[in-house]
Amino acid sequence: MRVDATVAGSTPVLDEAVRGVPAPPLRGLVAWYSGYRQRGVEPRRHRGLPSPYLTLILTLDEPLSIAAHPDLREPPGDYVVLLGGLHTAPALIEVPGRQSGVQVALGPLGARALLGLPAGGLAGIDVHAEDVLGADARYAQERLQEAADWPGRFAVLDAWLLARLHDAGRRDRPAAGPPPEVREAWRLLRGSGGRLRVGAAAEEVGWSERHLRNRFLAEIGLTPKAAARVIRFDLARRRLAQRAAAPDLAGLAADHGYADQSHLDREFTALAGCAPSAWLAEEFRNIQAGHHPPDAGLRQQPSNEEHE
Repeated sequence: MRVDATVAGSTPVLDEAVRGVPAPPLRGLVAWYSGYRQRGVEPRRHRGLPSPYLTLILTLDEPLSIAAHPDLREPPGDYVVLLGGLHTAPALIEVPGRQSGVQVALGPLGARALLGLPAGGLAGIDVHAEDVLGADARYAQERLQEAADWPGRFAVLDAWLLARLHDAGRRDRPAAGPPPEVREAWRLLRGSGGRLRVGAAAEEVGWSERHLRNRFLAEIGLTPKAAARVIRFDLARRRLAQRAAAPDLAGLAADHGYADQSHLDREFTALAGCAPSAWLAEEFRNIQAGHHPPDAGLRQQPSNEEHE
């Protein structure tokens, strides 16, 4: 947990960033909760980067403003409760000096159980969560607004998501999760840091590459090759954030399986929309302060990965 409150001239500045761990029954489905509240900060735009998690953001006060979605065909808009799928392009989020809410990092293997549809149904898009979850999404958001503190808000999320999980089991859905082969392929890709060849993953699960690609895309929302790229990128950019004060891009490239620094630069530009050095220049103030603002579509990084 980190909570800062300072005064700049006559303008009070509030900057809260709190990380929460889901209840044990949810930990194979949800990686983490991230609460945030900012007041009096400098207006700016923030990049929502690709990651191995779907994003659910429930705002507390003002709506979340998306200036550009990963799919540029989607118009900008404001969201009270946002749900975003896996993607391979950044989103641009307006931060007009104040924002507050809770972000939930959803593993794609848990999408059917918690959302009622495969992660592939949200591939590359951001939607108003009410369009998928109905009035239940706004009910949860209103309960969050009523909670007095961050532990109380995280408890609201636990209760809400556990109820959804219970309802899914009670309905005895015939496909409560992806096929075992897709689950294993995802586990192999995550475990390798995105370095495992797709052919090796297909051979390991006993499917052809083509069949794995089609089923994986339908369930996860990315092909195995694209998922591997996102997994590797997510690990590399989190490490880059940790070493922002003295970045070693050549070493970073070698550590994460890129051919060289140029390869890292190309992949970073393709997935983030800018080079690593430009991203650091944009984000360094937040990284230095230890605060990571919300991304539309989770673009956030977890502090650990044991829950998947």
